[in-house]
Amino acid sequence: MPAKNPRINVVLEKPLFVNVEHLAKRDGVSLSLKVRDLVKEALEMEDDIALSSLAEKREATFKRAKALKHSEVW
Repeated sequence: MPAKNPRINVVLEKPLFVNVEHLAKRDGVSLSLKVRDLVKEALEMEDDIALSSLAEKREATFKRAKALKHSEVW
């Protein structure tokens, strides 16, 4: 039976594997689910970093005199 979701094989150093294994046992989930959740969290953090960087750049060029008022937008 083919897998529903795409698969990735990952090779981890022993200390990293032990840490992930500990987290999976602590949370009562499989290694696969724990790694999936950790990857999701890492991707969300990457998105947050990218959006924060964009916001900082926009904030640096913000000019209050050129900003539209609420009533002008709506």
